[in-house]
Amino acid sequence: MSDVTAIEYLVEKHQALKKEIAKVIVGQEKVIDQILLSIYTGGHSLLIGVPGLAKTLMVNTIAQTLGLDFKRIQFTPDLMPSDILGSEILDQNRNFKFIKGPVFANIILADEINRTPPKTQAALLEAMQERAVTITGKQYKLTLPYFVLATQNPIEQEGTYPLPEAQLDRFMFAIELKYPSVEEEIEVVKTTTNDETPELDVLFTADEILQVQHLIRRIPVADNVVNYAVKLVNSTRPGLESSPDFVRQYLDWGAGPRASQYLILGAKAHAAINSKFSPDIEDVKAVAYGILRHRIIKNYKAEAESITEEDIIRQLL
Repeated sequence: MSDVTAIEYLVEKHQALKKEIAKVIVGQEKVIDQILLSIYTGGHSLLIGVPGLAKTLMVNTIAQTLGLDFKRIQFTPDLMPSDILGSEILDQNRNFKFIKGPVFANIILADEINRTPPKTQAALLEAMQERAVTITGKQYKLTLPYFVLATQNPIEQEGTYPLPEAQLDRFMFAIELKYPSVEEEIEVVKTTTNDETPELDVLFTADEILQVQHLIRRIPVADNVVNYAVKLVNSTRPGLESSPDFVRQYLDWGAGPRASQYLILGAKAHAAINSKFSPDIEDVKAVAYGILRHRIIKNYKAEAESITEEDIIRQLL
């Protein structure tokens, strides 16, 4: 199959996938698009939203329709690294045997990742970065494709351990979930208070998802689009003379080179699902909010003036 045919096939599958997900999830189209873009590119996503917005249901539904193995880990203050990675035990023959933890699945939902101490967060982040875990000096490879979708509650900050900036940078997208509209909420109530359970069709296999990831990487990008993405990321860095005044005024730190890489990968995937064979600047802009939101650090002046990360990204674009 040529790459052109493969992209046309991906567009069909993507539309079918969204219809399938819509049987269970009402609205939240932009959120679902960003999660799927991160899956098509092999990235991880952080979902930020108040309780009750169906974050767990959404991830579970996506995992089912993709035909992937799914595990949910509820992060708590007493969770230890071995609880998620697994541990070695002595079997009946007095030999050490490794029992795999819940991190060994294709899609991991790390629920309330900021509720657990840094040691346990770091254990998950090694798995995200290396696609492998190390137990007592032995490395165990994780099954590909491998995605971590972590959730974070923005309201309760008491008893939480916010992710350090270097760890936040491992997530391709930070996706904000908003409250549904009145019409959407009426639809949610109608569909969730009856006795029907929608049957979901499996539309992908693990191998097909890996093929999509390779296809996205093969998509060519024009130099002007790469230049735009890199200049956009550069303009978030307050230490550079070329940065706009409002960036120097409101930001302490800007995005690193990983943001430029993700902007191009995200733009390629965004172009592909919209039947384009090469991304343009509009595709970079379409993924910029989710990719830059958690990579720019505001200063006290921005906080005092209620300037949000979105305001700054909007001005940059």
